[in-house]
Amino acid sequence: MDAQERARLIREHLDAIEKLRGEEAPGRPKAQWPPQGYYLLWHVLVGMVLGMIGATVSLMFNIVGSLLVGQNPLRLIQVYLTFPMGERALSTEEGAVLFVGCVLYLTTGAIYGIHFHLTISAFFDAATHRTRFLVGSLIGLGLWVVNFYLLLSWLQPLLFGGNWIVREVPIWVAALTHLVFAWTMLLVDSWGRYQRPLVT
Repeated sequence: MDAQERARLIREHLDAIEKLRGEEAPGRPKAQWPPQGYYLLWHVLVGMVLGMIGATVSLMFNIVGSLLVGQNPLRLIQVYLTFPMGERALSTEEGAVLFVGCVLYLTTGAIYGIHFHLTISAFFDAATHRTRFLVGSLIGLGLWVVNFYLLLSWLQPLLFGGNWIVREVPIWVAALTHLVFAWTMLLVDSWGRYQRPLVT
């Protein structure tokens, strides 16, 4: 077999391999890219990131507020840590413990951020700014009511023998903390908009 014949056969075989690679397996749905319709995974990841941003801003709001009234700047974190630690968390000054509390607070914000962003992006994506503001505010207040009065008010006493979170965080502070979280999520929402790439 001469060199030209060998090169021709190699080209034919390579073309056949490329053709086979391009064919979908029978019965296997063809993957579509970019995704059409609502891109759920994108919004879950974006909600997580934006939720952490919202939690960071609400924590900063609490730190500044605590400093203004002469409290420990991480008082909210001390109270927040009573869920896993009980009453002794209220007097803890250990940096490592408070750092873990901050991480848990931001993680909680990320989880709530997913639910918040999915609701806003799925049902109110095309709504006016006013509607989104009202809905976001209601979601923020709803998170506060559900967390404090439908979950923690009975769960913390049941597990740890005290109701410190509901008792130690004033109503207006708790409500504003959740509203600041929600308003921040709305403010940075445009950062997480999914722009479908143009397919040429």
